[in-house]
Amino acid sequence: MAAPPPSPTRSATDARIGVVTFPGTLDDRDAARAVRLAGAKPVSLWHADADLHGVDAVVLPGGFSYGDYLRAGAISRFAAVMESVVDAARGGMPVLGICNGFQILAEAHLLPGAMIKNDHRTFICREQRLRVENVDTAWTHEFRPGDEITVPLKNQDGQFVADERTLDELEGEGRVVFRYVGWNPNGSRRDIAGITNAAGNVVGLMPHPEHAVEPGFGPDGPQGPRTGTDGLRVFTSALNTLLHP
Repeated sequence: MAAPPPSPTRSATDARIGVVTFPGTLDDRDAARAVRLAGAKPVSLWHADADLHGVDAVVLPGGFSYGDYLRAGAISRFAAVMESVVDAARGGMPVLGICNGFQILAEAHLLPGAMIKNDHRTFICREQRLRVENVDTAWTHEFRPGDEITVPLKNQDGQFVADERTLDELEGEGRVVFRYVGWNPNGSRRDIAGITNAAGNVVGLMPHPEHAVEPGFGPDGPQGPRTGTDGLRVFTSALNTLLHP
């Protein structure tokens, strides 16, 4: 009896990463471009659609979903698509929340803590230095521990807060993924810029890696103005997670 043909090797273009759009989302197209530049296929997901359309991972991008009424991310947490995202995340699917997406993940209780107004009470937009603390997540394994990267930051509700017990647990379990370096721009407890769940498949961060993926359009880098592409490794990390689980 002839042996069955080998299973085809999955290619990068087979990987489908969904990008959710809520009313008020600003950075969905930037996130989709980052996914495409990383080598995967971006799939647009609508907030009112409960079907994730067979995607392998999900990005909740930045913006001001539902105008940040009530509280940033508080209404989006109840959008139809989030029921599917929560179920998929708890099942192990890689999920990334950026800025407003981080706020939504906290509101959905996929990540602990909460996001409140910046301690200086004003909107801030700047290039921000970060240190990578955890490289064992679905979104960071292409970094090395202690890597320092520069990505844009823009928020007005970016202060990460939690009680001391939760903060100690995050620190003790190695679940702080990114930390602000040089200056804490919003008063976040313990300079925390991003965290992960215990499984490492869900990551939320306040700065915007999707704005640092292409030379000529990102922050200043070692090669000159607008050459920084440090954020691209967040998305290639996810792609490699999908290709080599």
